[in-house]
Amino acid sequence: MNVCMVGHGMMGTWHSDSLKDFGCTLHTLVGREAPKTEAFAVDYEYRKWTTDYSAAVSDDEIDIIIIAGPSATHASMAIQALEAGKHVLVEIPLALNYPDALEVVELAERLGLTLGVVHPMRFRREHVELCKRVGAGEENVRHVHSRLFLHRLENVGSTGLHRSWTDNLLWHHGAHLVDVGLWLAGGGVPQRAAARITRSFAIMPPPLPKTGIPMELAAMIETDRQQTIVCTGSYHSQERMFDIFVVTDREAYRLDILKGTLSLSGREQPVQSEKENNAQVSRDFVSAVRGGKAPLVTGRSVLPAMSILQSIEDEQAKWWDAHPDAEARQ
Repeated sequence: MNVCMVGHGMMGTWHSDSLKDFGCTLHTLVGREAPKTEAFAVDYEYRKWTTDYSAAVSDDEIDIIIIAGPSATHASMAIQALEAGKHVLVEIPLALNYPDALEVVELAERLGLTLGVVHPMRFRREHVELCKRVGAGEENVRHVHSRLFLHRLENVGSTGLHRSWTDNLLWHHGAHLVDVGLWLAGGGVPQRAAARITRSFAIMPPPLPKTGIPMELAAMIETDRQQTIVCTGSYHSQERMFDIFVVTDREAYRLDILKGTLSLSGREQPVQSEKENNAQVSRDFVSAVRGGKAPLVTGRSVLPAMSILQSIEDEQAKWWDAHPDAEARQ
Protein backbone atom coordinates (compact mmCIF):
# COMPACT_ATOMS: atom_id res chain seq x y z
CA MET A 1 0.00 0.00 0.00
CA ASN A 2 1.49 3.33 -1.10
CA VAL A 3 0.39 6.27 1.03
CA CYS A 4 0.30 9.95 0.12
CA MET A 5 0.27 12.29 3.13
CA VAL A 6 -1.14 15.78 2.66
CA GLY A 7 0.23 18.10 5.33
CA HIS A 8 3.03 17.73 7.85
CA GLY A 9 1.74 19.61 10.87
CA MET A 10 0.93 17.79 14.11
CA MET A 11 -1.51 15.32 12.55
CA GLY A 12 0.60 14.69 9.47
CA THR A 13 3.49 13.97 11.82
CA TRP A 14 1.44 11.63 14.01
CA HIS A 15 0.09 9.71 11.01
CA SER A 16 3.59 9.42 9.57
CA ASP A 17 4.88 8.08 12.89
CA SER A 18 2.10 5.51 13.11
CA LEU A 19 2.59 4.19 9.57
CA LYS A 20 6.36 4.22 9.11
CA ASP A 21 6.72 0.66 10.45
CA PHE A 22 3.28 -0.68 9.58
CA GLY A 23 3.91 -2.60 6.40
CA CYS A 24 2.96 0.19 4.03
CA THR A 25 5.05 2.68 2.06
CA LEU A 26 5.24 6.38 2.87
CA HIS A 27 5.31 7.25 -0.80
CA THR A 28 4.55 10.95 -1.33
CA LEU A 29 4.37 13.97 0.96
CA VAL A 30 2.43 17.04 -0.10
CA GLY A 31 3.20 20.34 1.59
CA ARG A 32 2.86 24.08 1.07
CA GLU A 33 6.43 25.32 1.42
CA ALA A 34 9.09 23.42 -0.52
CA PRO A 35 12.01 23.61 1.97
CA LYS A 36 9.94 22.45 4.95
CA THR A 37 8.19 19.78 2.91
CA GLU A 38 11.47 18.40 1.61
CA ALA A 39 13.02 18.36 5.10
CA PHE A 40 10.06 16.45 6.55
CA ALA A 41 10.05 14.01 3.63
CA VAL A 42 13.73 13.28 4.19
CA ASP A 43 13.26 12.79 7.94
CA TYR A 44 10.41 10.31 7.43
CA GLU A 45 11.91 8.68 4.34
CA TYR A 46 9.10 9.49 1.94
CA ARG A 47 9.98 8.44 -1.59
CA LYS A 48 8.75 11.70 -3.06
CA TRP A 49 7.61 15.14 -1.99
CA THR A 50 5.76 17.89 -3.82
CA THR A 51 3.82 21.11 -3.35
CA ASP A 52 1.47 20.13 -6.20
CA TYR A 53 -1.50 18.19 -4.83
CA SER A 54 -2.96 17.55 -8.27
CA ALA A 55 0.27 15.90 -9.38
CA ALA A 56 0.27 13.65 -6.32
CA VAL A 57 -3.37 12.66 -6.82
CA SER A 58 -2.74 11.70 -10.44
CA ASP A 59 0.13 9.36 -9.54
CA ASP A 60 -0.97 5.81 -10.40
CA GLU A 61 1.35 4.40 -7.74
CA ILE A 62 -0.67 5.97 -4.90
CA ASP A 63 -3.31 3.77 -3.23
CA ILE A 64 -4.30 5.85 -0.20
CA ILE A 65 -4.41 9.58 0.41
CA ILE A 66 -4.47 10.93 3.96
CA ILE A 67 -5.67 14.53 4.08
CA ALA A 68 -4.23 16.40 7.06
CA GLY A 69 -4.10 19.92 5.67
CA PRO A 70 -6.25 22.99 6.40
CA SER A 71 -9.83 22.19 7.39
CA ALA A 72 -11.30 24.31 4.59
CA THR A 73 -9.57 22.12 1.98
CA HIS A 74 -10.66 18.73 3.33
CA ALA A 75 -13.83 18.27 1.28
CA SER A 76 -12.47 19.55 -2.03
CA MET A 77 -9.26 17.54 -1.69
CA ALA A 78 -11.22 14.42 -0.77
CA ILE A 79 -13.44 14.81 -3.83
CA GLN A 80 -10.43 15.25 -6.10
CA ALA A 81 -8.75 12.17 -4.62
CA LEU A 82 -11.88 10.03 -4.90
CA GLU A 83 -12.41 11.09 -8.50
CA ALA A 84 -8.84 9.92 -9.15
CA GLY A 85 -9.75 6.50 -7.77
CA LYS A 86 -7.95 6.77 -4.42
CA HIS A 87 -9.07 5.55 -1.02
CA VAL A 88 -9.21 8.54 1.32
CA LEU A 89 -8.73 9.12 5.05
CA VAL A 90 -9.73 12.66 5.99
CA GLU A 91 -8.69 14.44 9.15
CA ILE A 92 -11.54 15.79 11.25
CA PRO A 93 -13.59 17.66 10.12
CA LEU A 94 -14.74 15.97 6.93
CA ALA A 95 -16.02 19.36 5.73
CA LEU A 96 -16.99 22.79 7.03
CA ASN A 97 -20.66 22.30 6.20
CA TYR A 98 -23.10 19.42 5.96
CA PRO A 99 -23.82 19.56 2.19
CA ASP A 100 -20.11 19.22 1.38
CA ALA A 101 -19.73 16.35 3.85
CA LEU A 102 -22.70 14.55 2.30
CA GLU A 103 -21.28 15.08 -1.20
CA VAL A 104 -17.98 13.46 -0.23
CA VAL A 105 -19.72 10.49 1.41
CA GLU A 106 -22.07 9.88 -1.50
CA LEU A 107 -19.24 10.14 -4.03
CA ALA A 108 -17.14 7.55 -2.20
CA GLU A 109 -20.10 5.19 -1.97
CA ARG A 110 -20.98 5.65 -5.63
CA LEU A 111 -17.40 4.92 -6.71
CA GLY A 112 -16.99 1.99 -4.33
CA LEU A 113 -13.98 3.56 -2.61
CA THR A 114 -13.08 3.52 1.07
CA LEU A 115 -13.64 6.79 2.93
CA GLY A 116 -12.60 7.17 6.55
CA VAL A 117 -12.58 10.15 8.89
CA VAL A 118 -10.16 10.72 11.76
CA HIS A 119 -12.39 10.64 14.85
CA PRO A 120 -9.91 9.27 17.42
CA MET A 121 -12.36 9.41 20.32
CA ARG A 122 -14.06 6.34 18.87
CA PHE A 123 -10.86 4.33 19.28
CA ARG A 124 -10.58 4.80 23.04
CA ARG A 125 -10.50 1.28 24.47
CA GLU A 126 -12.23 2.33 27.67
CA HIS A 127 -15.13 3.84 25.76
CA VAL A 128 -15.26 0.99 23.25
CA GLU A 129 -15.81 -1.44 26.13
CA LEU A 130 -18.47 0.85 27.58
CA CYS A 131 -20.25 0.95 24.22
CA LYS A 132 -20.24 -2.85 24.12
CA ARG A 133 -21.91 -2.97 27.53
CA VAL A 134 -24.46 -0.38 26.46
CA GLY A 135 -25.19 -2.30 23.27
CA ALA A 136 -25.67 -5.49 25.28
CA GLY A 137 -28.11 -3.76 27.64
CA GLU A 138 -25.78 -4.15 30.63
CA GLU A 139 -25.32 -0.40 31.20
CA ASN A 140 -27.18 2.75 30.19
CA VAL A 141 -25.63 6.12 29.40
CA ARG A 142 -27.46 8.97 31.14
CA HIS A 143 -25.21 11.96 30.51
CA VAL A 144 -22.18 12.83 28.39
CA HIS A 145 -20.28 16.10 28.80
CA SER A 146 -17.46 16.68 26.32
CA ARG A 147 -15.21 19.72 26.85
CA LEU A 148 -12.42 21.40 24.89
CA PHE A 149 -10.81 24.58 26.17
CA LEU A 150 -7.64 26.17 24.81
CA HIS A 151 -6.12 29.54 23.97
CA ARG A 152 -6.17 30.03 20.20
CA LEU A 153 -6.30 33.70 19.31
CA GLU A 154 -3.53 33.29 16.74
CA ASN A 155 -3.14 30.86 13.83
CA VAL A 156 -0.68 28.65 15.67
CA GLY A 157 -1.22 24.91 15.99
CA SER A 158 -0.51 22.65 18.96
CA THR A 159 3.09 22.11 17.83
CA GLY A 160 3.77 25.85 17.65
CA LEU A 161 3.67 25.82 13.84
CA HIS A 162 2.32 29.04 12.33
CA ARG A 163 -0.58 28.15 10.07
CA SER A 164 -1.75 29.76 6.86
CA TRP A 165 -5.35 29.10 7.92
CA THR A 166 -7.75 29.75 10.80
CA ASP A 167 -9.00 26.91 13.00
CA ASN A 168 -12.73 26.47 13.62
CA LEU A 169 -14.17 25.75 17.05
CA LEU A 170 -17.58 24.60 15.79
CA TRP A 171 -16.61 22.46 12.81
CA HIS A 172 -13.24 21.14 14.01
CA HIS A 173 -13.34 20.69 17.76
CA GLY A 174 -17.13 20.74 17.83
CA ALA A 175 -17.07 17.70 15.54
CA HIS A 176 -15.04 15.86 18.19
CA LEU A 177 -17.37 16.91 21.00
CA VAL A 178 -20.71 16.22 19.32
CA ASP A 179 -19.67 12.98 17.63
CA VAL A 180 -18.30 11.37 20.78
CA GLY A 181 -21.48 12.32 22.64
CA LEU A 182 -23.70 10.69 20.01
CA TRP A 183 -21.42 7.67 19.76
CA LEU A 184 -21.45 7.01 23.51
CA ALA A 185 -25.16 7.70 23.94
CA GLY A 186 -25.87 5.38 21.02
CA GLY A 187 -23.79 2.53 22.39
CA GLY A 188 -21.25 2.82 19.58
CA VAL A 189 -23.76 3.81 16.89
CA PRO A 190 -24.07 7.62 16.50
CA GLN A 191 -27.02 7.24 14.12
CA ARG A 192 -28.98 5.47 16.88
CA ALA A 193 -28.64 8.39 19.30
CA ALA A 194 -29.28 10.95 16.55
CA ALA A 195 -32.56 9.23 15.64
CA ARG A 196 -33.69 9.57 19.26
CA ILE A 197 -33.08 13.31 19.63
CA THR A 198 -36.12 15.08 21.03
CA ARG A 199 -34.69 18.58 21.36
CA SER A 200 -31.42 20.47 21.13
CA PHE A 201 -30.19 24.02 21.37
CA ALA A 202 -26.89 25.88 21.35
CA ILE A 203 -25.31 29.22 22.07
CA MET A 204 -22.40 30.75 20.16
CA PRO A 205 -21.34 34.39 20.19
CA PRO A 206 -20.89 36.14 16.83
CA PRO A 207 -17.52 35.68 15.09
CA LEU A 208 -14.67 37.53 16.76
CA PRO A 209 -13.38 40.13 14.26
CA LYS A 210 -9.77 39.19 15.00
CA THR A 211 -10.22 35.54 14.03
CA GLY A 212 -13.38 35.57 11.93
CA ILE A 213 -14.95 32.68 13.87
CA PRO A 214 -17.08 32.24 17.01
CA MET A 215 -14.78 31.58 19.96
CA GLU A 216 -17.25 29.91 22.35
CA LEU A 217 -19.64 26.99 22.03
CA ALA A 218 -22.28 25.54 24.33
CA ALA A 219 -24.63 22.89 22.96
CA MET A 220 -27.18 20.62 24.63
CA ILE A 221 -28.93 17.57 23.18
CA GLU A 222 -31.67 15.40 24.69
CA THR A 223 -32.85 11.97 23.52
CA ASP A 224 -36.09 10.10 24.14
CA ARG A 225 -34.15 7.75 26.43
CA GLN A 226 -33.71 10.56 28.98
CA GLN A 227 -30.10 11.05 27.93
CA THR A 228 -28.38 14.42 27.83
CA ILE A 229 -25.33 15.35 25.78
CA VAL A 230 -23.55 18.60 26.63
CA CYS A 231 -20.72 19.98 24.50
CA THR A 232 -18.77 23.05 25.61
CA GLY A 233 -15.65 24.71 24.30
CA SER A 234 -13.70 27.94 24.11
CA TYR A 235 -10.69 29.31 22.26
CA HIS A 236 -10.25 32.01 24.92
CA SER A 237 -9.20 29.76 27.79
CA GLN A 238 -5.77 30.23 29.36
CA GLU A 239 -6.15 26.75 30.86
CA ARG A 240 -6.15 23.88 28.39
CA MET A 241 -8.73 21.14 28.98
CA PHE A 242 -9.97 18.24 26.85
CA ASP A 243 -12.06 15.63 28.60
CA ILE A 244 -15.12 13.40 28.28
CA PHE A 245 -17.32 12.84 31.33
CA VAL A 246 -19.84 10.00 31.09
CA VAL A 247 -22.49 9.19 33.69
CA THR A 248 -24.25 5.82 33.44
CA ASP A 249 -26.65 3.95 35.69
CA ARG A 250 -23.65 2.05 37.07
CA GLU A 251 -20.60 4.32 37.09
CA ALA A 252 -19.13 7.75 36.34
CA TYR A 253 -16.20 7.91 33.90
CA ARG A 254 -13.99 10.91 33.25
CA LEU A 255 -11.42 10.55 30.49
CA ASP A 256 -8.78 13.29 30.65
CA ILE A 257 -7.27 13.19 27.18
CA LEU A 258 -4.44 15.61 27.93
CA LYS A 259 -3.35 13.86 31.14
CA GLY A 260 -3.89 10.36 29.76
CA THR A 261 -6.01 9.22 32.70
CA LEU A 262 -9.43 7.67 33.28
CA SER A 263 -11.27 8.33 36.52
CA LEU A 264 -13.95 5.86 37.63
CA SER A 265 -16.02 7.58 40.30
CA GLY A 266 -12.85 9.36 41.41
CA ARG A 267 -10.48 6.39 41.13
CA GLU A 268 -7.84 7.41 38.60
CA GLN A 269 -5.87 5.09 36.32
CA PRO A 270 -3.52 5.67 33.36
CA VAL A 271 -4.67 5.16 29.76
CA GLN A 272 -3.07 5.59 26.35
CA SER A 273 -1.76 9.04 25.50
CA GLU A 274 -3.52 11.12 22.87
CA LYS A 275 -0.81 10.30 20.31
CA GLU A 276 -0.81 6.56 21.10
CA ASN A 277 -4.57 6.41 20.72
CA ASN A 278 -4.49 8.40 17.49
CA ALA A 279 -1.98 5.96 15.99
CA GLN A 280 -4.76 3.40 15.73
CA VAL A 281 -6.74 5.51 13.25
CA SER A 282 -4.43 5.45 10.23
CA ARG A 283 -3.44 1.85 10.92
CA ASP A 284 -7.08 0.82 11.03
CA PHE A 285 -7.71 2.58 7.73
CA VAL A 286 -4.76 0.98 5.94
CA SER A 287 -5.80 -2.42 7.27
CA ALA A 288 -9.38 -1.82 6.10
CA VAL A 289 -8.29 -0.95 2.57
CA ARG A 290 -5.92 -3.91 2.47
CA GLY A 291 -8.64 -6.27 3.69
CA GLY A 292 -11.45 -4.82 1.60
CA LYS A 293 -13.57 -3.92 4.63
CA ALA A 294 -14.98 -0.74 6.16
CA PRO A 295 -12.80 1.32 8.53
CA LEU A 296 -13.91 1.81 12.12
CA VAL A 297 -15.04 5.37 11.35
CA THR A 298 -16.73 5.62 7.96
CA GLY A 299 -17.68 8.85 6.27
CA ARG A 300 -21.38 8.11 6.59
CA SER A 301 -21.11 7.47 10.33
CA VAL A 302 -19.99 11.06 11.00
CA LEU A 303 -22.92 12.63 9.15
CA PRO A 304 -25.22 12.78 12.22
CA ALA A 305 -22.70 15.00 14.02
CA MET A 306 -22.16 17.10 10.90
CA SER A 307 -25.92 17.60 10.57
CA ILE A 308 -26.14 18.85 14.16
CA LEU A 309 -23.23 21.24 13.63
CA GLN A 310 -24.96 22.62 10.53
CA SER A 311 -28.14 23.18 12.53
CA ILE A 312 -26.18 25.01 15.21
CA GLU A 313 -24.49 27.25 12.65
CA ASP A 314 -27.74 28.02 10.84
CA GLU A 315 -29.65 28.78 14.03
CA GLN A 316 -26.90 31.01 15.39
CA ALA A 317 -26.63 32.90 12.10
CA LYS A 318 -30.35 33.70 12.31
CA TRP A 319 -29.95 34.88 15.90
CA TRP A 320 -26.96 37.09 14.99
CA ASP A 321 -28.93 38.63 12.12
CA ALA A 322 -31.79 39.39 14.51
CA HIS A 323 -29.41 40.89 17.09
CA PRO A 324 -26.84 42.94 15.15
CA ASP A 325 -25.80 44.75 18.31
CA ALA A 326 -24.30 41.53 19.72
CA GLU A 327 -21.15 41.83 17.62
CA ALA A 328 -20.65 45.43 18.66
CA ARG A 329 -20.51 44.38 22.31
CA GLN A 330 -17.52 42.06 21.85
